Amino acid sequence: MIPFWEKPLASLSDDEWEQLCDGCGQCCLLKLQDDDTDEIFATDVVCRFLNTKSGHCSVYAERAIRKPECFVIERDNTEHFSWLPKSCAYRLRFEEKPLPAWHPLLSGSRVAMNAAEISVDGWSISEQDVDEDDLPERVIFTLHESS
Repeated sequence: MIPFWEKPLASLSDDEWEQLCDGCGQCCLLKLQDDDTDEIFATDVVCRFLNTKSGHCSVYAERAIRKPECFVIERDNTEHFSWLPKSCAYRLRFEEKPLPAWHPLLSGSRVAMNAAEISVDGWSISEQDVDEDDLPERVIFTLHESS
């Protein structure tokens, strides 16, 4: 039997969909978009609701209400998957690529993911500790380049 994480995204149950998330927190990094080029840049600043130790949102069920700019990853917004980090399981499976060996579904824990420095734990800062005007100085990588 094929493991669920190798199935097409559309065939996953809600529980399987949630398990696909590795909890890295990179989708919770604050992003900036260049109005002229549409390029999207990730900063090292995370949403105030992210618990970086666990990789879980403290208001997960209400995240889109509590923070309207939260990008909720769902099956029907795949056109935005290119904005996700290249290591994201949703993006990888959408692109029909395998999960990396460090993914908790394969490794059994977050240890390998943390060792690979995929998790934002240890290198990010909460938005509560940063002035919004300083975000451009905190850009760490480009998520989506203009076409």
